[in-house]
Amino acid sequence: MISNFTFVIIIYDTKALSFFTNSYLCHQIQKGMILFFRKDKLVYAVHHRTDIIRNDIPKLEWLFGDARQVSESKMTGFFVGPRSEMITPWSTNAVEITQNMGIAGILRIEEFAEAENEHASYDQMLQHLYTGLGQDMFTIHKQPEPIINIEDITAFNKKEGLALSNEEIEYLDEVSHKL
Repeated sequence: MISNFTFVIIIYDTKALSFFTNSYLCHQIQKGMILFFRKDKLVYAVHHRTDIIRNDIPKLEWLFGDARQVSESKMTGFFVGPRSEMITPWSTNAVEITQNMGIAGILRIEEFAEAENEHASYDQMLQHLYTGLGQDMFTIHKQPEPIINIEDITAFNKKEGLALSNEEIEYLDEVSHKL
């Protein structure tokens, strides 16, 4: 029945997008941002590229074990979570689950644990200690390092702390001569 629908026009970058939607779904969340959901000491960060309809929020809350959406666009405190440069396998699976739930446009979902202070223990290879979570938390601010030529694999192994075995060093040395 047409009376149950509302015509909505949303304007982004001077382009008008129009669509029909139920009147209770017409409130959109800002495009291209990170939403936060919290349950106890866990925070879930949802990075999306398209509008998330308000009707999808309860689905996400259910997915995160009844975590509730946080209304703020940033969170204060200390949090341990994955490095911004590394999308975790957990995130890949969570995004795929949201797609199967009919929620479109989610790029990344990561889980963060609240830490007591800046001295929290964490795996520095895979994780990072964040002082607050914000809208640029998944932005990578590092430039790639230039390519370096390695003349002495044994010396490079010691300098960089790679812990290569003698067999691995011999193999790499042989391969380098073949190239």
